[in-house]
Amino acid sequence: MGNRSSNLDNDNNISRPIDTPFKLPSPLPTWPSGQAFATGVIDLGGLEVSQTSSLAKVWATQESGPDDLGATFFEPSNLPNGFFMLGSYSQPNNLPLFGSVLVGKDSKGDALKIPIDYTLVWSSENLNIKQDSVGYIWLPIPPEGYKAVGHVVTTSPQKPSLDKIRCVRSDLTDVSESDDWIWGNNGLNVYSSRPRDRGINALGVSTGAFVASNNGTADSLACLKNVNANLSAMPNLNQVKALFQAYSPLYYFHPDEQYYPSSVTWFFQNGALLYTKGQESAPVAIESNGSNLPQGGSNDGAFWLDLPTDDSAKDQVKKGDLQAATAYLHIKPMFGATYTDIALWLFYPFNGPARAKIEFMTIPLGKIGQHVGDWEHVTLRISNFNGELQGVYFSQHSGGNWVSASQLEFQNGNKPVAYSSLHGHASYAQPGKNLQGNNNIGLRNDTAKGQMMDTGANYSIVAAEYLTIVEPAWLNYAREWGLKISYDIANELQKVERFLPGKLKNAVEKLVKSLPNEVLGEEGPTGPKFKDMWNGDERG
Repeated sequence: MGNRSSNLDNDNNISRPIDTPFKLPSPLPTWPSGQAFATGVIDLGGLEVSQTSSLAKVWATQESGPDDLGATFFEPSNLPNGFFMLGSYSQPNNLPLFGSVLVGKDSKGDALKIPIDYTLVWSSENLNIKQDSVGYIWLPIPPEGYKAVGHVVTTSPQKPSLDKIRCVRSDLTDVSESDDWIWGNNGLNVYSSRPRDRGINALGVSTGAFVASNNGTADSLACLKNVNANLSAMPNLNQVKALFQAYSPLYYFHPDEQYYPSSVTWFFQNGALLYTKGQESAPVAIESNGSNLPQGGSNDGAFWLDLPTDDSAKDQVKKGDLQAATAYLHIKPMFGATYTDIALWLFYPFNGPARAKIEFMTIPLGKIGQHVGDWEHVTLRISNFNGELQGVYFSQHSGGNWVSASQLEFQNGNKPVAYSSLHGHASYAQPGKNLQGNNNIGLRNDTAKGQMMDTGANYSIVAAEYLTIVEPAWLNYAREWGLKISYDIANELQKVERFLPGKLKNAVEKLVKSLPNEVLGEEGPTGPKFKDMWNGDERG
């Protein structure tokens, strides 16, 4: 055989991140009681599922994949009574072990069936790679009317027992797609999977199982489906409050920050004005609760908000008020209501000017980046099986990224730390320059520990479609929270480029042209409810 498993004595003694299971810094609290939240089992409609992080290692390789550290493959162990394996779990070795898969129990008699056979998807037996043995990945062949939702991994060329795994009745499944890359070698690529359709009304349920693609052909694995559209596992209001108290992020602002968040009420009370198209000379003051803002409609340019006209008041409002700042929460079901997303929105009265990094130089971009009204958010993703925080989404200038709980910084127990970038207020999981670009050219999003906001100290639940929440009037204001462009980008570029050599001038122009309107300050933003992620999943 061509594998190098016999030469791994020294390699196996090397400590890798995956050798250390990740646990949140503090034990989970006892959540308030109510319905099926955090009870460990969710009924999807004849199929009960439980989420297990009790994983038994089956096979591992020590090279290729992220950071060239390989990946490890697991199967669920210590299954609850009456539950069966639905698929296997895998993750890269460059991260602490933190994952789970769903196991299933047939509560109606025909939700689950054993496969009729297996297909060998891939084997490592002819590979010259570091591995602890030879690995085999098998695809269950389901009986008619059923679908496979996961693989079986073995270290034997013999087919697994048919009783090893269960296939799921087709109507209890939905379409899945590959997500993050886990590992690959010699034509095989392994990915995490997720439901193809995601959002607060989507019923697809993520299994946690990996999907294998051999020479570009992905296996036809399904995900599960909450056919009851059952919201009984979603947290009630008391449970939501307890979750947020446990996980409310600590927000750090850069030491040089000049433009802090405020509450929406503070913004209104300190002179923010509502403008009407065609009546620009007669703006009106906004009621403290936003009750005189136009409701509904679309972003048609008929109305917009702006700072006070008095220069002194304008400068004061631009600075915001950290003491008055409020975290506005939207609570939403995700993955067929097996997860709860808590989207935390902060409002900044003003977004400051941007800075670019061009090779070894940092260049202020004049007024580019400035605009009135800035809405930014992070999202907590929590398992409804046990109330455990799974990860946090950090929004960044019309984009963003998910960060696993195992990669977060925590303080005060299980509170994740978020960093707001200087002037632009994009959110990051770590301090640093956070360059938005490539080849050492991009927009600087500097983060560092300056003043801190404990979001759990002052928050308001403004929306949760499945609960009885009275939404504030300002949430249904569909127009812009700031005026359109108030400066000439070409003129600003000329000011910036005056002292730059030709090569750097071109780099600056290319960078500015690539920036989204939100960063350029060409338009004030709409409010949270009118952004795509309000009803959808983060990252699309």
